[in-house]
Amino acid sequence: MNLMNEVRCKPIRIVHSPFKKPQNVPIQSVASKGIKGSVEVAREYVKGLKDIEGFSHIILVCHFHLSRPNSLLAKPYLNKNLHGVFSTRAPSRPNPIGLSIVRLTKVVR
Repeated sequence: MNLMNEVRCKPIRIVHSPFKKPQNVPIQSVASKGIKGSVEVAREYVKGLKDIEGFSHIILVCHFHLSRPNSLLAKPYLNKNLHGVFSTRAPSRPNPIGLSIVRLTKVVR
């Protein structure tokens, strides 16, 4: 039995933000307060948004399409030592995925 199967995800759609290059994204989330973005949901998934207005925050799982695998070692901001990439917030990872909890301000259908 092979336990190392490839995992595939079907995109729900796209996140729009003012950040167009990975190097422009704030290193810490505290530096992104007040930054607004939007999530565009594909038509076939809109039904899944039913009752989402009742929540103050949503969880986004994203594929960082501009991130390129770099090294398994990373030097965090303001740190002179290399650490394993999985112990840092470095965006360049073997699987370029991210998790964000964001404030839900409105739903437009």
